[in-house]
Amino acid sequence: MSRSVGVVLPAYRPDTEQLGTYIAAIDDTLEPQTIVVELDAPRDGVPAQLRSLPVEVHTVPYRRGKGAAITSGFERMETDVLAFVDADGSTPVRSLERILDPVTDSRTDLAVGSRRHPDATVATHQTFARRFLGDGFAWLAGQLLDTRLYDYQCGAKAIDAAAWERVRDHLYEPGFAWDVELIAITAALDLCIEEVPIEWEDKPGSTVSPIRTSIDLLEAVLTARHRSKQLRDDRFHTALAEHLDDPTALIEKER
Repeated sequence: MSRSVGVVLPAYRPDTEQLGTYIAAIDDTLEPQTIVVELDAPRDGVPAQLRSLPVEVHTVPYRRGKGAAITSGFERMETDVLAFVDADGSTPVRSLERILDPVTDSRTDLAVGSRRHPDATVATHQTFARRFLGDGFAWLAGQLLDTRLYDYQCGAKAIDAAAWERVRDHLYEPGFAWDVELIAITAALDLCIEEVPIEWEDKPGSTVSPIRTSIDLLEAVLTARHRSKQLRDDRFHTALAEHLDDPTALIEKER
């Protein structure tokens, strides 16, 4: 029995022509049940342009962040498998298909696309500064978290809907740190994670500051470690949590 698939594309000021081409390729190749574009702070006319495509378009008038956008998209879906991919098309559709395969085949709960895996193919590299910061973050996350991966931040992942039901209450990061939090919480709940090498091509024009994002990610990986330890009933982190502010989960902010 085939399992239904939904794909979310979080987007902030996207190149609409490029995004339209990417959506058409996803629809033609994967034939997902649902494609959702979560669009932050759209320019005039962009939502109407995107609604001519085989997608659902949901907009907010402000920039809420990647994690909040994906969470919102996942919460709208009723498919067996939930996936997201960055709207710039850096991950080819054939690689997204490889990421989906182990989840649709019920071999894993979370499939993580990987640009840094030894078997990955990178057609166009990021700048040296971005590669250096990314490699450093991947090493640090591997030391601090329960799951060691080559790449925590690749913008393409897929998760089983039942696994999403378990992790969704424990996700708080609204921005780019959401990826690492998702992995940390999935591991803390003893769910299965598989890293999938992909083809990848860096796209210019990122709206993300590498220095600012690196600082945010450092803080986020420490927070993700703390929350994952809490879920494993670590005595120190449970006691520490009693002295910290109790944050609001992303799904609660959606209500």
